This record gives sequence, C-alpha cells and structure tokens, in this order.
Amino acid sequence: MALVFSFVSLTVTKVLQLSGLVDKRNVLKTPKMEEKALEVYDVIRSIRDPEKPNTLEELEVVTEKCVEVLELGEDEYLIIIKFSPTVPHCSLATLIGLCLQVKLQRCLPFKHKLEIYISEGTHSTEEDINKQINDKERVAAAMENPNLREIVEQCVTEPDD
Repeated sequence: MALVFSFVSLTVTKVLQLSGLVDKRNVLKTPKMEEKALEVYDVIRSIRDPEKPNTLEELEVVTEKCVEVLELGEDEYLIIIKFSPTVPHCSLATLIGLCLQVKLQRCLPFKHKLEIYISEGTHSTEEDINKQINDKERVAAAMENPNLREIVEQCVTEPDD
C-alpha cells in the first residue's frame, strides 16, 4: 500500500510540476532528501574526467544542485542527476554518464532507481545520449567491452583505492 501511495504521490507531483502549478525545485525537499542528495554528490564528485586529470566536480560537470533525490517508498529512492558536459559537442558525454551509473551502482548503500540526464541545452545530442545512458541493456553491453570497462575503472577508482 505504501508503494502505491508513493507512486500516486510521485505522479501527482510530476503532473503539478509539468502544469507549472508547482515549482519542481521546491517539491519534496525535506532535510532527509537533501542529506541523501549530498550523499550521492559525495560519491560522484570524485569521478575523473576521461580526458583530463580533473574530477567532474573540478570541471563543474557535476554540482550539488545537479542531484535530486525523491523518496519512492520506505528506504527506496529515485535519484535524478543532470550533468553538464564541458562543451556542447563533448564526445565523451556518454562515457561520463556511464561512469556516473557504475560508480553509483557500486557505492550507494541504499536501494535506489537511477536516472541520469545531460542538463537541457548543454549538449548538441542530449536526447540520444540520455536514452543511451538510461538503457540498462546498453550500459551492461558497454561494460562487457574490455577497453571501455578499463576507462570507466580508471575514472571511478579513487587514487588511493
């Protein structure tokens, strides 16, 4: 029953947001959700850029504001991340999304659903990339490629790991 209520609540919230009656950023921002969002951000901020020696945080590809957490049910959360590639034609945006997926799946200690998007208007092919990085089968297939897997490992592994 709680799951049904959570689903109905989330659906009503989304309808209100889409209708413009409610500001998306002010919905369900409880201290618990803000704490979860900071926990998620703490996991992703140290991911290294595939081309540069910098982290995604240092390059402002991810920020605290790009992470949103919604409660789906008891101890289950929806995590929405909207990252911004450094340039609108970034050829590695899909790889960055893959790194975000892998790191969060490995490191988050709570049950979650994950949605990763490129921030609107920050990439020339954002729709196509958003579909790729949220397709579980494509993510699994990408991680079976030894070359891609090695690059992802280098990006998501902390220097002292």
